[in-house]
Amino acid sequence: MKNIQISEELFLALLKYHLVEMDDVLPEIMKGLEDKLEAMVRRDLYTKYKTAPTEEEREKARKEYLEKVGMHRSFRW
Repeated sequence: MKNIQISEELFLALLKYHLVEMDDVLPEIMKGLEDKLEAMVRRDLYTKYKTAPTEEEREKARKEYLEKVGMHRSFRW
């Protein structure tokens, strides 16, 4: 299992929610976790693009990565 890092703000919001039972930080927690998940997915696609064994798999991963980051098709090579 890999370790991941989160921001200090998200960590403190999680502490407030779980230890102090402050429900008003729930939207902040949800946004922070969604952003982190998106970053992890983008990183995984980039890693697949860079380490794919065949040119076909590399190109497929590159296109998926560019779609995920929202790069316009006219700016792609």
